[in-house]
Amino acid sequence: MLGLWPGVVSPPQGVFSAPPSLSPTLLALDPLAALFGSGPVSVRGLLENGLLTVIFVLFILDLFGTVGTLIGVSAQAGLLKDGKLPRARQALLSDAVGTVGGALLGTSTVTSYIESASGAAEGGRTGATSFFTALLFLATLFLHPLVMVVGQGYEAAWLGGAVLHPPVAGALVFVGYLMAKNMSRIPWEDVTEGLPAFLCMLVIPLSFNITEGIAVGFIAYSVLKVLTGRRKEAHPLVHGFAVLFVLRYLFGLTG
Repeated sequence: MLGLWPGVVSPPQGVFSAPPSLSPTLLALDPLAALFGSGPVSVRGLLENGLLTVIFVLFILDLFGTVGTLIGVSAQAGLLKDGKLPRARQALLSDAVGTVGGALLGTSTVTSYIESASGAAEGGRTGATSFFTALLFLATLFLHPLVMVVGQGYEAAWLGGAVLHPPVAGALVFVGYLMAKNMSRIPWEDVTEGLPAFLCMLVIPLSFNITEGIAVGFIAYSVLKVLTGRRKEAHPLVHGFAVLFVLRYLFGLTG
């Protein structure tokens, strides 16, 4: 409402609207067919056009973006036990089902988001919270004009044309504040633990990508453990993923 007066956001063009049709994107699985708007619904294009590497990169991006989100939200909710997430398999399976389901429908990736930490900080730590959140998201399908007001961007000429999002900026800053207290749990006195954590926190906002921060953290953690003669303190999978992330950067396979 405050943004309407200075013209930062435009007034809503109505209140209710019908959900958009899924027919243009539903089960449009062939990458080239989807790109050019024609062709059969198939996955042959994955093999014929060398897209398996792209699929692998997207898998890594989604996997570690989800892992980082689950750990961050679970830490905020106090659900971690000895630094581990109970029933992590079920949590990852739920996220995977949403990702695949969203892809079949043709939407942007349906996955867990770190902003959920704000709900956990307010006491929402059970399935009932997610259920009612889902109901509200369902309602937004029919309230698209109002939702668009909140999601509007504002092109700031005084910042070289950068697009700002003032309606949601305050909420995101508050989410960061709620999550900051978990930084006290990092063993800063140990450089092999504290420096990778710091790099994660630094790279994520600079790259606007959780996965990039995790990648740098994995690489730094693995390298520091090896250089300090403490290689066995890190799980072999950590070193393995660090190598994969290095190869990803060497060959320019970024998301």
